[in-house]
Amino acid sequence: MIHIFDELPDARITGPQRPGIRCIQFNSRKVGKGDLFVAVRGTKVDGHDYIPDAVAQGAAAIVCETLPAGDLEPDVSYVLVKDSAEALALLASAYYGHPSEKLRLVGVTGTNGKTTVATLLYDLFTALGHACGLISTVVYRVGDERIESTHTTPDPLTLNRLMAEMVEAGCDYCFMEVSSHSIVQERIKGLKFAGGIFTNITHDHLDYHKTFAEYIKAKQLFFTGLPKEAFALTNIDDRNGEVMLQNANVCRKAAYSLRNVADYHGRIVEEHLDGMEIEMNRQQVWVQFIGRFNAYNLTAIYGAAMELGQDSAEVLRIMSTLRPVSGRFEQVRAADGRLAIVDYAHTPDALQNVIDTINELRKKEAQLITVVGCGGNRDTAKRPVMARVAADGSSRVILTSDNPRFEDPQAILDEMRAGLDTGQMARTLTISDRREAIRTAAALARPGDIILVAGKGHEPYQEIAGVRHHFDDREEVTAAFA
Repeated sequence: MIHIFDELPDARITGPQRPGIRCIQFNSRKVGKGDLFVAVRGTKVDGHDYIPDAVAQGAAAIVCETLPAGDLEPDVSYVLVKDSAEALALLASAYYGHPSEKLRLVGVTGTNGKTTVATLLYDLFTALGHACGLISTVVYRVGDERIESTHTTPDPLTLNRLMAEMVEAGCDYCFMEVSSHSIVQERIKGLKFAGGIFTNITHDHLDYHKTFAEYIKAKQLFFTGLPKEAFALTNIDDRNGEVMLQNANVCRKAAYSLRNVADYHGRIVEEHLDGMEIEMNRQQVWVQFIGRFNAYNLTAIYGAAMELGQDSAEVLRIMSTLRPVSGRFEQVRAADGRLAIVDYAHTPDALQNVIDTINELRKKEAQLITVVGCGGNRDTAKRPVMARVAADGSSRVILTSDNPRFEDPQAILDEMRAGLDTGQMARTLTISDRREAIRTAAALARPGDIILVAGKGHEPYQEIAGVRHHFDDREEVTAAFA
């Protein structure tokens, strides 16, 4: 039995002032006797509409922004707040004993690179001998335990529960991706961060944020909310890198770069398809990664490790042993010399980075055949741009389905094709069936050619009409090669 309404000092309580609370729920279907139900206004569903259901199922207390119409149940506490989403996050943190305060929590935000930076920080600090937690798009980790990931940044109850499990498991650090949605929706409210990292920002999620300015503002809010004792590490080669830190009131602001003078400077010395030699603050190390985008990721990782007080030589030694994250520039080779690269690139900038990297390394006579699609019910403005980026940098392009969700796959492909000119169309095939598209690319490829399968990366499913069907690009490429 706990009393956590003290976390909401501005709340106005009608009914019992300090009821015993069993659990916190924001899904009315999960409410049981003695639970606290938080009515959150979502993008599609308003939790306030389900307050009567929660009360009927035995809720002891309701947190809401507006009181329900009609007579209130005298045995139920109604807690009136300004922002239910913020209240949910604060209550979740208190319910689980403020676990983020017992960890060194580092958040990574940006359009591209979040998963790689967060995951490699987990791998690095684990190799340094620390018990760590990870919250990423690919997987959640509590020490060595793997938990299926549901969101880039989960809801506040899941977040705090995971961190409480990390504390219980003896973890010292937690590295987590911080999405723009989670910032705006107050999912990270009440968390205490030891540091924040900014990777880059390009046009994405405009279906949600509506304008690029609002998208930038969402990312900036993360740094504004960092505590004074935290560090903030930013990519100053991105034109919005310094903007992120303008209102941050932290004791340490640091920068990393490949092009400019910075606290942490990286430089590619030599690059091959199996790795590259990079210089990190004038110290050279061979890593099992390729591409400028990965050089940025690794420089961010090195900078964060230094900000967290680790030894430079030991960090570089371990960085040389790290391997790419699942579905990020993951290579599948055929016996005859054909090579496929499976990558999560699902924004124009990410796709451009991967294509540029392949073109810098492939032999002149080798073809690059790109298989790419765009997700349904997401930012439509990037669809013609994605097709154009693919066509500009590839010998052949096959446009195909990604996760169409509730949209018509052919309509998505038509919007992608609209970005191509006559010459690009002549080098482009449109095959809606993703399996058939991958098989066609494998059939077109000659020994020495490179196939890029972009957009899904680690995802082992394809979502069609609200149903997830098993589909793994890596499995499909392997089968096509066989």
